[in-house]
Amino acid sequence: MIEFPEGMDPELVKRLIETEGGELARKMGIQLVSLGAELSVARMPVEGNRQVVGLLHGGAHVVLAESLGSMSSAIHAGPDKIAVGIEINATHSLSVTEGMVEATCEALVLGRTLATHQITIRDEEGRRLSTVRMTNYIKDRPA
Repeated sequence: MIEFPEGMDPELVKRLIETEGGELARKMGIQLVSLGAELSVARMPVEGNRQVVGLLHGGAHVVLAESLGSMSSAIHAGPDKIAVGIEINATHSLSVTEGMVEATCEALVLGRTLATHQITIRDEEGRRLSTVRMTNYIKDRPA
C-alpha cells in the first residue's frame, strides 16, 4: 500500500494507484512506497534491469529517479497545474548486480514555477549507488 500525504489531489492519487506509477515504472518493477512533494520513496529490483555485463543499467537508475521526481513534483503542482521535467543529471558512484535498490527523493526547492528534487539510490546495504538531481517546470494544465 502506497502512503500518500493528507489533502493530496484525489484524481492524482487515483491515477497513481491505477497505473502503478505509469507504464515504464510498471515494466521496470518499480514499487512505490510513499509519495509526497517533500519526500518520496520507491524500490526497484536489479533483476530485469541489468545491462549487458550484468550491472544495474545506469539508465534504470535515472528512470527510477525521474519517476519519483516527476511524481513528487506533480504532487507539489496540485490539481490545476502540471509538472514537466526540464533538467536531470546523474552521478553513478557504485554498481550492483543483484537484489533491490531503494530511491529516496527529497525536495530541494518547491517554488511556484520550479520544483527541484535530489534522488539518492542505495543498495540493500545502504551504500549510495547514484545521486540524481531533477528540476521540473510547474505550468498551467492545458485546456
